[in-house]
Amino acid sequence: MMDERPGIACHPPEHENEDSLRTEEEKRSSTYSCGLCSCMSLLEYTDCYIFEPTNEKIHPFLFLDRHSGDLQLLDEKPQISDQQLLKSSTVYGVLGVLNLLAGSYILVITERSHAGIYKEKEIYYVQSMRFLYCGSGLGSLTMQERKDEAHFVSLLKTLERTSGLFFSYEIDLTLSLERGNSFLQVRELQPLWKQADPRFLWNHYILEELIENKLGPYILPVVQGSFQEIRVPVGEHCLNIFLIARRCNRRLGTRMWRRGADLEGHVANFVETELIIKTGSHVASYVQVRGSIPLLWEQIVDLTYKPQPRLVHIDQTGDALKRHFHDLIQRYGSILVIDLVNQQGSEEVLSFAFSKAMQTIVDENIRYIQFDFNRICGHVHFERLSILYEQLRDHWEGQGFFLLDSGEVAQLQHGVVRVNCVDCLDRTNITQSLLGRKALESILQKIHVFKEGELIADNKYLDHRFKELWATHGDDVSIQYSGTQALKGDFVRYGKRTLSGFLQDGFTALSRYYLNNFQDGSKQDALDLINGQYIVNPYKPSPFQFNGFEAFAYLPVASVLIVTSLAITTSSLRQVGESIYHFISSALWAGLTAGMAAFVKANGQQFCSRPRLCRLL
Repeated sequence: MMDERPGIACHPPEHENEDSLRTEEEKRSSTYSCGLCSCMSLLEYTDCYIFEPTNEKIHPFLFLDRHSGDLQLLDEKPQISDQQLLKSSTVYGVLGVLNLLAGSYILVITERSHAGIYKEKEIYYVQSMRFLYCGSGLGSLTMQERKDEAHFVSLLKTLERTSGLFFSYEIDLTLSLERGNSFLQVRELQPLWKQADPRFLWNHYILEELIENKLGPYILPVVQGSFQEIRVPVGEHCLNIFLIARRCNRRLGTRMWRRGADLEGHVANFVETELIIKTGSHVASYVQVRGSIPLLWEQIVDLTYKPQPRLVHIDQTGDALKRHFHDLIQRYGSILVIDLVNQQGSEEVLSFAFSKAMQTIVDENIRYIQFDFNRICGHVHFERLSILYEQLRDHWEGQGFFLLDSGEVAQLQHGVVRVNCVDCLDRTNITQSLLGRKALESILQKIHVFKEGELIADNKYLDHRFKELWATHGDDVSIQYSGTQALKGDFVRYGKRTLSGFLQDGFTALSRYYLNNFQDGSKQDALDLINGQYIVNPYKPSPFQFNGFEAFAYLPVASVLIVTSLAITTSSLRQVGESIYHFISSALWAGLTAGMAAFVKANGQQFCSRPRLCRLL
């Protein structure tokens, strides 16, 4: 019997209030057959780019003027002399347009790879991208504007290396199975970009110009996160298991430069994770989310290994917290909040503030559980997560999962678990993998693939593949936020800690330190640029004009200052016994080295790579 209680799918996406009638651009797109252009030849001429569709479906040509940046659809290929053809290559999608000082830059997919088959449709990963420049304004720029344009172009090079982008030409990947099923009839006549949940569209901002120019067959939505598929035999059944991560764009950023919530309640590193199981006539889905502590806080890099977290705008924290949970309840139903932050040490300030703030929220749809992961589980005893599971079990089982039986809704999911640690990466992924495992066991028992009480651990092959699935998922999400793979990944992958895992964690921690301090500032600028948080305007002051000491900051200068002083001190000490002069010289150089180290430490923030385009909140 169908469960009629409201679940995750009870609230429409933000765009469902729009007119459901087909728009002019949709009708025009249908003239060229349904669907998006999936493969095209990029013909680069002296004065234009022409995208010539090469797939079997009928699509218009896309014409791009290299001087003005104008885009338009053409029924026929323009007659241009072959002598003007500079280059021909294959591209697999147009992701959007970004306007800078000297013109516009069009982002295209130059390589793709097969990711899997979902809903009988092909899913792809973006392997490589390229920005095409269109414009003739470089000669009219001032000297400072030319320098700024060079900085912006360097940020585009960073964006071309973005990882974890996946897409489909035929189905929407931004909505969970339950939400997509609820609005199927409303959405089926709309183009993919209109079906999509705008929170999970990585290229939502740069698509605007394509949408305004009604370039329907070339408007390709892309999601950042992770997409994985495995097939596992269990008895007489064959399980298709998918694990999908959807990364939210509302507070997009890097690990240290996007922390906590903004004033609207949007949090950093918010990721929706969906586990989907398909076998026979049954399709089931289990959704959970992660996101930074929804307070207003920051953790500015300053060359120390672990900068001190700091609460900011405390008077506005309550409103941001309420907005965040109001949005979650509207979208998902009841919220089970699992806080894994340390209740002592440097994280204590966040743990105390979060606990205190949650006491101010009186809502039967929210339950808050504190679990000091590192104190209880340490570095090896992750089996003690069973203590947490027993605390949340009754509430978690009440949320359930979504289930379709022969296309009919048999059960709804009535809420989600929201997990966080400080980074929402390592401890969070271990905890989410546990809940994913429990959900899969419940689903398989419900549809009689498992007997009552049977566990995933009873099937070694399924157990191994499922662990691999979650370990890769954790690595994907971690790379996008921190630049490195997840810590403690050996436990998720093998069910135990290993010596190689400890060594890998040490290397990963050092890599995070380097990236956070010396690279992520510019990476944050690139993300703010592609996400529309910073809009390039020639009338704005230059964001790249450095004053005094800032012009000489970053790792090389800090290293040279200390290493040079230390080298001279060491050389001088070798001769300290030869004369009083060498003794005095050694003392002076030792003092200078200590002074340099103290100077670098005191000005640690100045020596780090910092974002230039946007404020932290």
